[in-house]
Amino acid sequence: MANKTAFLFPGQGSQFVGMGKEIYDEKPSVQHIFQNVDEICGKSISRLSFEGPMDELTLTENLQPAVTAVNLACFSLLKEAGIEAEIVAGHSVGEYAALFSAGVVTVEDALSLAMKRGELMNREAIKNPGAMAALIGLNIQEVLEIVNEAKGNDILAVANHNTEQQIVITGQEKPVTRAIELAELKKAKAIPLNVSGAWHSALMVDAVDEFRQFMEGFSFRAPECTMLFNATAETETDGDKIKDIMARQLVNPVRWYDIMSSMLSQGVTAFVEVGPKRVLSGLIRKIASSAKDLTILNVQDVKSLEKAMDALS
Repeated sequence: MANKTAFLFPGQGSQFVGMGKEIYDEKPSVQHIFQNVDEICGKSISRLSFEGPMDELTLTENLQPAVTAVNLACFSLLKEAGIEAEIVAGHSVGEYAALFSAGVVTVEDALSLAMKRGELMNREAIKNPGAMAALIGLNIQEVLEIVNEAKGNDILAVANHNTEQQIVITGQEKPVTRAIELAELKKAKAIPLNVSGAWHSALMVDAVDEFRQFMEGFSFRAPECTMLFNATAETETDGDKIKDIMARQLVNPVRWYDIMSSMLSQGVTAFVEVGPKRVLSGLIRKIASSAKDLTILNVQDVKSLEKAMDALS
């Protein structure tokens, strides 16, 4: 029960120009992943990751396969080092690298799915403009009350429940603005996010069935380890049901706080963020602030890989 290791795969918001370049240069065994993403996307996603420019890298249709490729490369280095996890999860698009890590899909399939997801979400964001904001200092029930009061007949929802009191809302611009005002009246901190779409909201609904149909061409196997899914914060072993969960994820909230709480209750004592930056590491530190003897690591380059190997050996 105790002393389990979890791999956490980051999503949008963790990108930076130069991500993955060092491991590409120094670890030939992962170069095929970056070559695959370029071939699958029909453009040099690897160049955007390594060299930018940032505004082009951040475009959703580029960013989702780019982050997925870096996540997959970092995981591959951990696997080569013999470091394994009993439980995995990915944040939003990070779920596609998590699917590969759990043996559900292949590298190529994970990259293809991330590419298609990014294309569909970009299309819907152009067609249905929206906004997002982070609310800090309120619990989920308080935020849901604000959402219900602010949305009226418009579209507004919770996008990410990241920590107990860090929650992202998503939807049309007017109700998001109303929700920000209501949150500030409750002395919460409200931060409008610089995003190109209202992710995880009903504004993405037209992409759901199309993405579900796209996934019919892929084989989803039962996970080889425990995987907790964003849309349910629960496990699933049936491949077709996993496809449905991944389709619904486009319009459902990322239940990250519930996922992390579940991992802690299942005896996870080592968390390894597998991919660029340390966003998820920061979230688990907040969620598990009272927990003792936790190991929280990040693997995004050779130095951090060596540190993880030392800590987990």
